[in-house]
Amino acid sequence: MLALIWVSFFWGTTWLASKEGVKHMPALQLAAIRQFLGAAIYISFFLYKKTPWPKGKQWKTIVILSILNFVLSNGLSTWGVKYISSGLGAIIGAVFPLWIVIISFFQGEKPSKWSVVGLLISFGGVCLIFYDYLADLLKPDFRFGIVLSVLATLTWAFGSMYTKKKAASFNPYFSLGLQMLLSSILLFAYTGATGTSINVMEIPAASWWSIAYLVIFGSVFTFIAFIYALQNLPAEVSSIYAYINPIVAVILGSFIFDEPLTFMIGIGGTVTLFGLYLVNRNIRKK
Repeated sequence: MLALIWVSFFWGTTWLASKEGVKHMPALQLAAIRQFLGAAIYISFFLYKKTPWPKGKQWKTIVILSILNFVLSNGLSTWGVKYISSGLGAIIGAVFPLWIVIISFFQGEKPSKWSVVGLLISFGGVCLIFYDYLADLLKPDFRFGIVLSVLATLTWAFGSMYTKKKAASFNPYFSLGLQMLLSSILLFAYTGATGTSINVMEIPAASWWSIAYLVIFGSVFTFIAFIYALQNLPAEVSSIYAYINPIVAVILGSFIFDEPLTFMIGIGGTVTLFGLYLVNRNIRKK
């Protein structure tokens, strides 16, 4: 339970750390540096433990997951909070179970009654949240941030489903470090080729502190706590973090960055999370 509390709080704070970091440097470069440093820690640990390296077709899976989970999902969500509030980014980030239901439907799986109900409730909650952002929707940058954040949840859903399908074929935790490493190389290559990075010496201290926080608390300690919680708690209990992260991000974002925290956002967030609970509960039952 302590591990779950840790995950619920600190993964919520990573949205604010990302928001602070991208104020002063390109978002994809921040994601690349974060992933590279996180990968170095993970891979060093597994090399010390003399863990066998993946073989043959396992590398194909790792490359696909690297692109889905880190290049696209983590990269796009980090880029997205450059244009929208950290709290709104966290709420959008939590809706990925809805994509799983929709993807499963197009794959021929009939959704249950409660999945459909949960999907509709969540959609209604998101509409309530955006009621306070109607004026912002006229801003091109804000719309761009929303598109990036939604695409990030879609790729995370595909990555989650692919992980479930393939994870048994290799060590998923060693794979995590390798995914981060491959992703960081791709992101460094992209930002270098497009000229969207700045000299490392020009990155201000505020961004380096954000990166350090994201590496230590977002990528290392909290993943360890997450794995421990998964191993020692029932699945329906260990998934609670997904509903608490956005609440932490919205409340802290209001205090630290003066992001909007209105009655409508509170109601909409509660409705959205309740709908997500219904969807996630049905997914885990299956």
